[in-house]
Amino acid sequence: MSIPQSGGGPIERPEQLAEFLAKGCKPKTEWRIGTEHEKFGFLTATQQPLPYDGIKALMEGLQARYGWAPVTEGENLIGLKRNGANISLEPGGQFELSGAPLESIHQTRDELQNHLDEVAAIAGPMGVGFYSVGAAPIWRAADMPVMPKGRYRLMTDYMGRVGTHGTQMMYRTSTVQVNLDFGSEADMVQKMRVALALQPVATALFASSPFFDGALNGHRSWRSRIWRGLDDSRTGMLPFVFDDGFGFQRYVDWVLDVPMYFVYRDGQYINALGQSFRAFLRGELPALPGEVPTLSDWADHLTTVFPEARLKQFIEMRGADAGSQAHLVALPAFWVGLTYDQTALDAAYDLIKMLNASTREGLRVAASEQALAGVVDGVALRDLAREAVKISEAGLKARGLGEEIYLAPLIEDAASGAVQADRLIAAYEGEWGRDLTKIYAATRL
Repeated sequence: MSIPQSGGGPIERPEQLAEFLAKGCKPKTEWRIGTEHEKFGFLTATQQPLPYDGIKALMEGLQARYGWAPVTEGENLIGLKRNGANISLEPGGQFELSGAPLESIHQTRDELQNHLDEVAAIAGPMGVGFYSVGAAPIWRAADMPVMPKGRYRLMTDYMGRVGTHGTQMMYRTSTVQVNLDFGSEADMVQKMRVALALQPVATALFASSPFFDGALNGHRSWRSRIWRGLDDSRTGMLPFVFDDGFGFQRYVDWVLDVPMYFVYRDGQYINALGQSFRAFLRGELPALPGEVPTLSDWADHLTTVFPEARLKQFIEMRGADAGSQAHLVALPAFWVGLTYDQTALDAAYDLIKMLNASTREGLRVAASEQALAGVVDGVALRDLAREAVKISEAGLKARGLGEEIYLAPLIEDAASGAVQADRLIAAYEGEWGRDLTKIYAATRL
């Protein structure tokens, strides 16, 4: 989850909110690829979650040996930064790399490999390993450490009062996502529509969380199921994005109606749970009476909505479980191929433009439950996935960089109809002898 944002000074005109998003428009020559992935750290001797003290020691080791700079909150070390990349902590200690904005998937692959090598060099002698799936398969809520970040304390309280799965999302899930640019408002609209409509395909292709609380959970992506039970006011498939007239202002209107979590001031998170950003604009926020927000406050508020594709000054593709190293690279390759070549983007739009809101939502549910075996209103996720991967491959080939090689695991999975979750279930029922502790070695990075 996001660190405090730097957006700018006081908001003096309501138009500044949409203008802030519009500042993300860039010429194609400046489009970049920013990949984020999370992973679970564990003590190899006990297979228990890595506590904060261990995570802190790991970050101190990375800082000392590899030149990362510290990010602190009060006296607590909560992250690292270097050359445009950040390492941060999710609420349950999930260790996240937010990569630098890069030009190619080859660079993304190298960045990931370098990160994993650095982490292994420090973590190995500590008796610490990392594994990568969409949801912690065995650990229960009481097992999870709590990271010392004020934002998470506020969110934990709020999540306990809305929805049904919020704290599961915070403490026991792990994802991979890619952040991509747009050239204009019209380009943003087309990309957001393709992104939202095809998130169920990404959920299906990357599903890797069929276990929870030590048992099969009846889903291929329990992480996706968790998001459907979190907080309807700030999650979902955003049907309004497909309405005529959608643009930056319409997205602003939606975000303004999402209840606030906090305001960040002088290194502290001020509780504004359930309060209105519209009231804040009027100087009527109960948490800060008489004060009006800054663009940094607006940037922070934008990080507290969690739709399947999220708009900031770029677009976040948020539908995938974390998984194998090959899949962590395949995720940005998939979306870059679909969206960074206009011919491919048009083909992707043609693929999804006849899907209505009910079908899109149905596919989201089916992807969570059945992965590529899901069928909704006559639309088979496996067929949709094969077409989407084919379009992505063509889009990557058009870039002329040889990046299509990174789609190999998706091409194989779409052809076979079996994804990571299916293979984990087969191993559990077969060679593992229903011993779920085998998953730590099987999914270790």
